[in-house]
Amino acid sequence: MNKKLRHIALHHQGLTTERPFGKGSQAAQQVLEQLGYIQIDTLSVIERAHHHTFWTRIPDYQPNYLQQLVRERSAFEYWFHAASYLPMSSYRFVLPQMSSIRRGESPYYNAETKYIKHVIDRIRIDGPLKARDFESTKKGCAKWWNWKPAKSALIRLFMQGDLMITDRDGMEKIYDLTERVLPDETDTREPSCLELSEYLVNVSIGAHGFTTMKQLTHLRRGEQLRNALKTTLQQRMEQGSLVECTVEGMPPIYTTQDILDTKVKKPTTNVRLLSPFDNAIIHRDRVEQLFDFDYRLECYTPKEKRQFGYFCLPILYKDKFVGRVDCKAHRKVGDFELSNFYLETKDIDLDEFLPRFSKTVHRFAKFNGCQSIRITNVRPKNLTNQFRRSIETV
Repeated sequence: MNKKLRHIALHHQGLTTERPFGKGSQAAQQVLEQLGYIQIDTLSVIERAHHHTFWTRIPDYQPNYLQQLVRERSAFEYWFHAASYLPMSSYRFVLPQMSSIRRGESPYYNAETKYIKHVIDRIRIDGPLKARDFESTKKGCAKWWNWKPAKSALIRLFMQGDLMITDRDGMEKIYDLTERVLPDETDTREPSCLELSEYLVNVSIGAHGFTTMKQLTHLRRGEQLRNALKTTLQQRMEQGSLVECTVEGMPPIYTTQDILDTKVKKPTTNVRLLSPFDNAIIHRDRVEQLFDFDYRLECYTPKEKRQFGYFCLPILYKDKFVGRVDCKAHRKVGDFELSNFYLETKDIDLDEFLPRFSKTVHRFAKFNGCQSIRITNVRPKNLTNQFRRSIETV
């Protein structure tokens, strides 16, 4: 059963064939709709996580594809379980969180009323602005007009739904009034807790093929939502639209009979380098249960305590995670460094795997704006020469 679930999960994540979503910005829209959200991260040791996640599923992906979706109002930024891009069709399902923040129920996103008024008045008059547009360039200007209070106000207004991020300049957010950004046809009816739970179940099963309570409540607090999710799962099982399965080593999983009955093709022999924030691996316990792969991101771990490196990427080959590689893009000199490569399985045909891995690394280096590849450390050590030859002969 575990093998079947692996294939189901990888299929729903778009990781079993070379071009499951096609090409171009239309493919990016399909990826976003299928996965439900794409997590944003600001770390830039390699190409940022949101672009990396798209690239893994769209071979010709370019960062401007995502910008195009935002500018076309097909996608927007908000919070899923973390800062994310979401399809505009999901907008109404972020309204409960916006309302909660507006009511002051969150201990975060605090800003004083006078700053909030100043920021929203300026955007209303001057049009879309960045945080740094509120910096003072005049000597002796009052401190509170400077960056920090303005940024706090921008974040509060964004999180409570008065502002939207209409574009980005690099990673700098550009804010505008929601009323000027949100498409007219957008459904703005705030969902009930049961409607929100139904949405979360649908997104999770659509993206992974099955779900668990732990997945559904990942970084989501509140007994009311938890109870609504339990009710939704129970009602849908009684209606026959969901089934509950027991799998050894995993909590109860929920899926549909159609998904279980569908014959999923075995994953291709392509090698994938996944972002640490990729939707397929963001639930670390689930990855360990399903793939027997213990993965943790170590960039927040003190250097002396790291096992694998600052920004190790899981290596997916066929239907297994076979190792990890710590990467860094030295963009100024066009050099892509593989500082630590770890192959963690002996049950692999190296003559088949290494050329495919090398091809993927070269593609990824190019995506990161690099022309050459530098190898620092290989484990097991006895693979070093074979690994280097493979990389150099692509």
